[in-house]
Amino acid sequence: MRRYELMLLFRPDMEDDQLQSAVERVTRAIVNAGGSLSKISPWGKRRLAYPIQHHRDASYFLIHFDIEPAAVREIERGLLISEEILRHLVVVLEPRHRRAGDADAEGATADGEDDLAPPPDLEPGTVRGEDSSITLELNDSDDSDEDRVDEPAAVSASEEVAG
Repeated sequence: MRRYELMLLFRPDMEDDQLQSAVERVTRAIVNAGGSLSKISPWGKRRLAYPIQHHRDASYFLIHFDIEPAAVREIERGLLISEEILRHLVVVLEPRHRRAGDADAEGATADGEDDLAPPPDLEPGTVRGEDSSITLELNDSDDSDEDRVDEPAAVSASEEVAG
C-alpha cells in the first residue's frame, strides 16, 4: 500500500450538510476500494487564484489515505464525474527518508560528506560511466575562428542609406 494525499475543491454554494455528505461519499469510495483513511482536514472556504466554473471561492478539504496504486484510478474517475467537486489532486506521499528537505535526500551522508561530489580519484573534466571513463577536453584558446560568432558593427546615423 502507498500513502496518498487528496486535495478537494468543492463548490462554494454548498451548505455544510451537503459538503459533509460529499466528503463522506469520497471517503466511502476510498474505503470501499480497499483503502484506509489517515487524516481528513477541512481547510474552509478560500479564494481561488482564477475563476473555476464562474466560482471565485471554493471549500477545501485535504484527505490522507493508504491504498493500492491500482485503485486510485477508479477513485479519480468518480471524482471527475461529481458535479460538486470543482478540482481535485491526488499526490503520492513518499516515505520520510526520501522526501526533499531531509538530510538524506539532499545528498549528505551520515559523516557529513556530499554524495553528489565527484570521487577524489577523478580529475576535473572527467566523466565516469558504468564501465569506462571519458575525458572531456576543454579548449580555452582563442585561435579557433570556426566557433567564433562576429557581432555586426555599429552603424552611425551618417552612414545609413536613405531609401
